[in-house]
Amino acid sequence: MAMLFGKNLSKAEILKRVGDMTQIAGARSFEFNDGPARGVRAIEVYTGSGFRFTIVPDRGMDISHADHNGRSLCWHSGSSEANPGLYQPEGLEWLYNFYGGLVVTCGLTYYGAPCVDQGEALGLHGRVSNIPAREVGVFTGWDGNEYFISVRGKVMETRLFGAHLCMERVITTWAGLDSLCIHDEVTNVGHTPCPHMMLYHCNFGYPVVSDTSVLCAPSLVVTPRDETAEDGKTEYAAFHTPVKGYAEKVYYHNLAAKRGATLAGILNKDTGFGAYLRFNLNQLSRMIEWKQMGEGEYVVGLEPCTNRVEGRDIDRSLKTLRFLKPGETVTYDVEIGALPDAESLTAFEKEVRSLTQGRKPAYAVNPQPPR
Repeated sequence: MAMLFGKNLSKAEILKRVGDMTQIAGARSFEFNDGPARGVRAIEVYTGSGFRFTIVPDRGMDISHADHNGRSLCWHSGSSEANPGLYQPEGLEWLYNFYGGLVVTCGLTYYGAPCVDQGEALGLHGRVSNIPAREVGVFTGWDGNEYFISVRGKVMETRLFGAHLCMERVITTWAGLDSLCIHDEVTNVGHTPCPHMMLYHCNFGYPVVSDTSVLCAPSLVVTPRDETAEDGKTEYAAFHTPVKGYAEKVYYHNLAAKRGATLAGILNKDTGFGAYLRFNLNQLSRMIEWKQMGEGEYVVGLEPCTNRVEGRDIDRSLKTLRFLKPGETVTYDVEIGALPDAESLTAFEKEVRSLTQGRKPAYAVNPQPPR
């Protein structure tokens, strides 16, 4: 049964009321035709609940926008969904194409700070979010009394004499839902072992983020990335009004889980609105919090990931860098959604408390080795 407009309706009951399901829920494909995003393919998905999001296949099958009844879930930079032809991999140049948005994927062979790893110069956060997907398709239909919308695509990070990784992504939602699910399968389609790192850069912004919002997560240990984050670490979960010249603060979170399943969200109790994500620690072993309270750069990133963000050379030195064997596949699942009212905020808080069972987070020191 689909919950639509305050009622649980069966397939038969819905189809008696519409001429086509696109009246209520579905997907529309289009192409940006102006500015830096000109030529970028996009797919807008809507569920009938007020939840709407935009997938950009030409930007690694990422999600550039999401809102619920007109209330944005995410932060946008000024770059727009820039055409991947404008991407420059060196140093911090990745930031010129970073539009923010609901999800930007970082990887597949590296992410994090620019570094030199075994003689190879690596820029910020990897290439995957600037690679156009191939074999893109939109699929809709009924599964019993549930109507699904599914968008699929394949992203290849491959080079001569180098990595050959394939990410097959499926983004699925259902009529009446306030959420979406990302299912990724990353396979080494080459003939030699290949380094692999994966991070989901989920960028929540106003009105989810405000001075009345809090981070709600089952954090057991919180580790500041550096001295900047160390200053104010006990306020990691609190946010405030924008500050001119604010310096980002980054925290590693070790989260409680039930059979690996965990969650985190940002709750604005003042407005009765929020956003959340769910993932599994058996797939993505940690979550990073990116707290950026600047003017115009007012965003909180919640980032399920496999590794740290100091650079691939650091993970190699710590022996935490994973390699995929030829033919090996690794799977990731992330759910992201809106918390549209006070009732959903309360239920989310209750679920987080059930994981922590009253435990307060401990604070640790980042054991970053020298380069």
